[in-house]
Amino acid sequence: MELITPYLSAFSTVIGLIFFVGIVWWAWSPNRKKANEESAELPFDLPDEFSKDKS
Repeated sequence: MELITPYLSAFSTVIGLIFFVGIVWWAWSPNRKKANEESAELPFDLPDEFSKDKS
């Protein structure tokens, strides 16, 4: 087991890096631009619950 431990560690690091790069690529892909813009505006589209002008 001691002989394969460094290889398993390196393999898991490479797999983690591939997943990370894949998620970043997906999030920054041009096809997601509209969804990202809508998500960025979401906090400003919510109703103001603590408005002073309530009746």
